[in-house]
Amino acid sequence: MLELRQELKLQQKLSPQQIQFIKLLQLPTLAMEQRIQQELEVNPLLEEVDLAADLPTEEAPEDAASEDDFTWEDLLPSGDELYGHKARVDRDEAPREIPLAARDSFTDRLRDQKAYLGFTQLQALIAEQIIGSIDDDGYLRRPLLSIVDDLSFNHGQELDEHDVLEVLRAVQRLEPVGIAARSLQECLLVQLEVLSQQTPGRELAMRMIRERFDDFKHKRFERLMQRFEVDHAALKEALDLIQQCNPKPGEGASAENENYVVADFSVDYAEGQFAIRLNSGNAPELRISRAYRTMLKDLSHRPANKPEQRGQAETRKFLRHRFESARWFIDSVRQRRHTLMAVMREIVACQQEFFIHGIEHLRPMILKDIADRVEMDISTISRVVSGKYLRCAYGVFELKYFFSEGVSTVSGERVSNKKVHTIILDMVRDEDKSAPLSDQRIADQLKEQGYQIARRTVTKYREHLNIPVARLRREIVAA
Repeated sequence: MLELRQELKLQQKLSPQQIQFIKLLQLPTLAMEQRIQQELEVNPLLEEVDLAADLPTEEAPEDAASEDDFTWEDLLPSGDELYGHKARVDRDEAPREIPLAARDSFTDRLRDQKAYLGFTQLQALIAEQIIGSIDDDGYLRRPLLSIVDDLSFNHGQELDEHDVLEVLRAVQRLEPVGIAARSLQECLLVQLEVLSQQTPGRELAMRMIRERFDDFKHKRFERLMQRFEVDHAALKEALDLIQQCNPKPGEGASAENENYVVADFSVDYAEGQFAIRLNSGNAPELRISRAYRTMLKDLSHRPANKPEQRGQAETRKFLRHRFESARWFIDSVRQRRHTLMAVMREIVACQQEFFIHGIEHLRPMILKDIADRVEMDISTISRVVSGKYLRCAYGVFELKYFFSEGVSTVSGERVSNKKVHTIILDMVRDEDKSAPLSDQRIADQLKEQGYQIARRTVTKYREHLNIPVARLRREIVAA
């Protein structure tokens, strides 16, 4: 038997406009440029603004009525502007970026070198498969058998792993040497093999990598000296040679333009004043198209109940839908700029000493501190700082850098844990490499400097800084 019940529920749902704003808010500068270009492509009612013509002048003050400003009550009962509804230039925005010149990609440079190896047509095809399979670090992670299968299936070529291996060895000696290696061991070995045979320490270095790689990785120096019957000086010579090799030959070279960080904000301090600017990159200013405005206004005054006018009714419906979409998008862009600047001003206000005196003066701060100051939700602040960067006199920093936990000192003062990170880095840099500092010794030295930090906290900070344990930081010192 069916049972009918009435229920009263209170639910909170986001409107499409709010969802759009949230998505735009978390985009960094470059991604925002792409998003605006996408919207320009799909919505014909959006167009770019000529900034020079759009800025107010003495002859045409900004608050004066313009022929482009009007109210269209048929479509906008609220009295909103149509053509006048646009994202205006923010005087706090940084100048637009100069586009970077196009450059050859990393794979293109490898292909150019491949042409000089004298490959046969089949070998060139194998080399193309290998180059196309190299990852961002410069390694070949695919099994050779997979390359054999691809060439057999897609090109009808009959070959075996030995054929691929022969080409792979030649590709690995392209610049940068060691590219397309299948492991760190192979990467280092290839780089050592191409050195002159007269290079001091080369033979011992190659034997260590080939025969005792595990001992080498874990810095078991005594075992290595005993196994190869060498003294400290010979072992150090070989280890120094290995350290000159590049363990990631593709890192930083796969796409130089992609490694370029575009700062979303710039903060400058001069004469007691902060200048905060939002970087809009090369994103254009937006407004609703004048031509489509005229078309829509004309269609609104035509009767839609006649058979011959039904097609025009569909056109008007389409234009009205696109108009609303354009208006929401422009509002979201404007709101995004306002929110970003509001949050950035409060970050600067909380971290004034950092921007005036430098990194040592960074103070503890959490997302809630900024959320309370701007009267926004913590999730909104998180979206603002995620993936965005700031340029100031002391370098380029991710906005997340300014949010850190506090550490208590003996005097009761609270300092940022970023300051403790810096101290740990300095300790490790200046330590005796023949007897590196353990986490407990680092904790003891921090206490001597007035920082109350437990050993497990030091371990957490060390791992966060990607510093190996003491055993792996050990270096051989010649007597």
